[in-house]
Amino acid sequence: MEDLFAGDSRTNRERMLAGDLYIADDPELEVAAKRAVALAHRYGEVYATDPDAARPLLESLLGSIAPDAHIRPPLYVDYGTHITVGSGTFANFGLTALDVAPITIGDDVQIGPNVQLLTPTHPLDPEQRRKKLEAAEPIVIGDNVWLGGGVIVLAGVTIGANSVIGAGAVVTGDIPENVVAVGVPARVIRHL
Repeated sequence: MEDLFAGDSRTNRERMLAGDLYIADDPELEVAAKRAVALAHRYGEVYATDPDAARPLLESLLGSIAPDAHIRPPLYVDYGTHITVGSGTFANFGLTALDVAPITIGDDVQIGPNVQLLTPTHPLDPEQRRKKLEAAEPIVIGDNVWLGGGVIVLAGVTIGANSVIGAGAVVTGDIPENVVAVGVPARVIRHL
């Protein structure tokens, strides 16, 4: 078996969190991912009949979530533990937050249905992809941002405070504070 990381004693998880290439189907990471899938599933099941009883499951799944933040299931995550959700934030049905790198969601953020926050990246080199290598870059959503339904935010993006991202936009680069951005790729069309 080829040693893809000769001279690098870090685990795949350590490489992943550093934003370096790592092997995605590592056994340690697989255990953490299975835990996340089980907790997210159970959260959705319990939420259907008793949202208050489901809350501890959500708190166990995520890195941190403010007491007054609310996320409607279904919720899809890679690990959950790398997600921080601020006070007053609301996420509607179907949030996908692939937290291979940290995802920081500020205070009073409004997230429409079926939004995707995607931190993973894959090499352009086909041989590296064949070897199951990937990396990731963090996502930061500033305070009081509104992400419309179906918005996709790609790896490494920061969205500034008070900005609005129109439904269906694909955010491929940073968005400044106090603007409206729409389209594919998202572009600023108005200052607030």
